[in-house]
Amino acid sequence: TMTTIAIPSDILNSMRIPRSDQEHVLKLELALALYQRGILAMGPARRLADISKREFLGELGKRKIERHYTVEELEEDVAFAKVVCST
Repeated sequence: TMTTIAIPSDILNSMRIPRSDQEHVLKLELALALYQRGILAMGPARRLADISKREFLGELGKRKIERHYTVEELEEDVAFAKVVCST
């Protein structure tokens, strides 16, 4: 299920972002803000931004946003390590 957020066209037009990049930039900014405030864990935040874990970590670093290490992230890392170690 998807939810749409209505943004008035005059606000979209006043953004200093090319129209073709607006959706991506807005999703990234929202994802980073929600992650920083502890509202979203990294997995859901990077899915919202539609970027890889590496890219998300890079954005956190560029913006000096402290990383929150959650149980979900630990489970993801353990699952990844099991896959890597089994090959």
